[in-house]
Formats: sequence, structure tokens, C-alpha cells
Amino acid sequence: MNDGGKGGNGQAAAAAGGARPAVLSLSIKEKAALYAAYMPYLKSGGMFVPTTRPYQLGDDVYLILTLLDDPTRIPVAGKVVWISPAAGGSKTPGIGVHFPADETGLNARKRIEDALGGALKSARPTHTL
Repeated sequence: MNDGGKGGNGQAAAAAGGARPAVLSLSIKEKAALYAAYMPYLKSGGMFVPTTRPYQLGDDVYLILTLLDDPTRIPVAGKVVWISPAAGGSKTPGIGVHFPADETGLNARKRIEDALGGALKSARPTHTL
């Protein structure tokens, strides 16, 4: 997993009111891990992204997903709607990224749900709920 930062000009851009979103890369190789990270209860779907980097609710992020055996990367811009801090215990630190209600968000949701198939109805615990 790569927590690519805000880039070299992040502070200057933020001061000017146009901060670039952080770029996160997430590669999920197993269906169980995809199930644990997917957030289907969000209106447009979303994904839990393990990270120790600090984020605030509402932060814009640009997520690049790679799912299972498919080498195609899925780019999706989203917003941080969930924060699981690195506070010890059994919870994995990270953020929940809500997909947008546009074509990129709908495409990401469809690709994830197609990959999960019947597993979506499982009662197994996830990283978020």
C-alpha cells in the first residue's frame, strides 16, 4: 500500500485554497480482504483504506484500486467519511473513503460488487462495522 502524500506544493496549494487530494494506492488480492474493506452501506459505496497517515473528515483523496487478479487499476476520487485511528487494540488504523455519485464511483462500486458476488450478504465482521 502506498500513502502517496499531497505532493511537494501541498502547503502552498492549501494556503491558496486549492490543496491537491492525497493519492492512495490499494491492492487487494483476496476476496476476504475485499469483503472486509468494502463499505456497501454508503450511498455510493466506499472502501476502507489502511493507513497511519493523519486525515480529517471531509478530506478529498484520490484512490487507485487494484482488485483480486485483475491488473486493471480503478481510479476514483472520494472523501474521507470514516477514521479509525492508530490507538492500539485490534482495529486496523485507516480511513473510510466514500465514492462519488458519478461514473467513476459507480464503476468502482460495480467492479467491487461483481467481484464479491454472494459474499455481500455475509454476516462476517469487516474493518468498519
